[in-house]
Amino acid sequence: MSSPTVGAGSPLVPGQPWPDAPPPPSRLRRWLTDGLQDTAGRHPGPGASKPEKTHSWWRVMCLTGVDYFSTLGYQPAIAALAAGLLSPIATIVLVLVTLLGALPVYRRVARESFKGEGSIAMLERLLPWWGGKLVVLVLLGFAATDFMITITLSAADASAHAIENPFAPSWFEGNEVLLTLVLVLALAVVFLRGFKEAINIAVVLVAAFLLLNAVVIVVSLVHVAENTVVIGNWWTALTAQHGNPLVMVGIALIAFPKLALGLSGFETGVAVMPQIDGAPGDTPQKPVARIRGAKRLLTTAAITMSAFLITSSIVTTLLIPQKDFESGGPANGRALAYLAHQFLGDGFGTVYDVATIAILWFAGASALAGLLNLVPRYLPRYGMAPHWAAAVRPLVLVFAAIAVVITLVFQADVDAQAGAYATGVLVLITSASVAVTLSAARKKQRAAAIGFGAIAVVFLYTTIANIIERPDGVRIAGLFILGIIVVSIVSRVHRSFQLRATSVTLDAMALDFVLSDADEYDSIRIIANEPDDGSAEEYRQKISEERRDSGIPMRSPVIFLEVYPSDSSDFEEDLLVRGEAVHGYRVLRVTSGNIPNTIATVLLEIRDLTGVVPGIYFEWTEGSPISNMFKYLVTGTGEVAPVTREVLRRAEHDRRHRPEVHVS
Repeated sequence: MSSPTVGAGSPLVPGQPWPDAPPPPSRLRRWLTDGLQDTAGRHPGPGASKPEKTHSWWRVMCLTGVDYFSTLGYQPAIAALAAGLLSPIATIVLVLVTLLGALPVYRRVARESFKGEGSIAMLERLLPWWGGKLVVLVLLGFAATDFMITITLSAADASAHAIENPFAPSWFEGNEVLLTLVLVLALAVVFLRGFKEAINIAVVLVAAFLLLNAVVIVVSLVHVAENTVVIGNWWTALTAQHGNPLVMVGIALIAFPKLALGLSGFETGVAVMPQIDGAPGDTPQKPVARIRGAKRLLTTAAITMSAFLITSSIVTTLLIPQKDFESGGPANGRALAYLAHQFLGDGFGTVYDVATIAILWFAGASALAGLLNLVPRYLPRYGMAPHWAAAVRPLVLVFAAIAVVITLVFQADVDAQAGAYATGVLVLITSASVAVTLSAARKKQRAAAIGFGAIAVVFLYTTIANIIERPDGVRIAGLFILGIIVVSIVSRVHRSFQLRATSVTLDAMALDFVLSDADEYDSIRIIANEPDDGSAEEYRQKISEERRDSGIPMRSPVIFLEVYPSDSSDFEEDLLVRGEAVHGYRVLRVTSGNIPNTIATVLLEIRDLTGVVPGIYFEWTEGSPISNMFKYLVTGTGEVAPVTREVLRRAEHDRRHRPEVHVS
């Protein structure tokens, strides 16, 4: 094949870099965008790509467990503050909802969304086009609330444990905000350097933390058994305060939404599925062993946490005076640590504090990893985030800045952030319940749809009750949602003239069409055709008009290019160009939601494959150019020719190597 020249330019050789390439990026830019591909495409984050090494389900459980199990550091105190003497009964309600509601829902999510995409991806598939995208954006706002508050609340509670320790320096007192900011920034530094061996660290932390909690709870239960008078005192105070048992249960149900922190970790549990070992018989479409491992992970974590929640609520309620749970009290945000120091001494209590601080800090790491996995999976693919949002380090800096702002706004107060955290957790679980309900209904599984629908109603009530009681969560989520939507609109407009294809593949016949013209004629002429009835007359008339109006020589061969519209809400997509012989004419056909960008991408791919710069011929589109431009921004269609030319101009700065656009 020859290597033709364009004007006085250098020859175009397939596979070789183009002349006059742009200068290399600066060292800072290379460091920030490390791991970011130069071409457009899906960048689903570090947790979404295929991991180099997978692990046993129980080890991966520890990775999600640093988020789930770490809530033991503050959950018993928050439960006591929210439900008072009814804390054990309200906790039993929480456990029942966990085992009979959240667990079945997420076992189903694990079965249907096994690539680590979670329930949000299920809703995206069940609600296509722009409606599905809008739902995803809203849920991303609540997911950001969940994960960001996990980072700041966990760091704040870790600071509280450090301050209350009897061996802590005196200057710790009153510096909760400073200590929390140090932990948040340390977390950012770790991720900027590269977060490796996370699972090994998680296994050690979870094992040590659960063991220390088991020791504290067992010792506390022994103390209760030796001093049964505390049970009588509790029951007397409870009946005097609330009357009969039915009233107690009713009040516990009302108080349950405030305990929703104990439901955190399920969404993370399905997000880490790609890390679980598979089996030789697993396929990408049906990884049976990986799904089975994920279900074991979810079930074991839920049962383990349920046992700790019930026993911890019992001992903390029986053995700690209610006034000590209040803000400023010695048990506020650290009930089990209070018992560890009281019954096992300051030495053991300090060990417990260190373990708690470590796992709470690492819970922030788990949440940050979740954000780094979630945001690049959706927003860049929608065209609703800058291209650099697919890189880890810029996102770490953005999330760290947001965490600093949240910490300053809430003054590192654990109780003040609990409502926002619960809102994020509950909205995600509610959305998962709705997703599995819709999935079961679509598959005509009536019994499953009714069961999951009932669970969805329970979580919907819980979410609404929590929002009414503590609106801070929805306010914060609203700010995240507003920020995401504003960034999405600006980014979508800014990136509208970018190449959008993840990959371009020409099938054998399409490749033969373009290579034949390149070899025999040293030119490739493409006629853009809007598909109509597909008749021979359509193609005959089109080629006749273009030869007449655009001056295409009669002996020069032409190839038609047709783009069939698909979901215009998708920004990036894989393109498959099919070559077909239709009524004796050569036709390239491709399906895409973005017509001008797709045409430009195909032209550049043809250039790179053949070494020949192709030309394309359009006719003007009827209608107002302004309305056509708005139509293009929303639907990906509109005035095709000038937009195609602008996409090509931005993609290829050297006019000698840019495909030519002719309009008549």
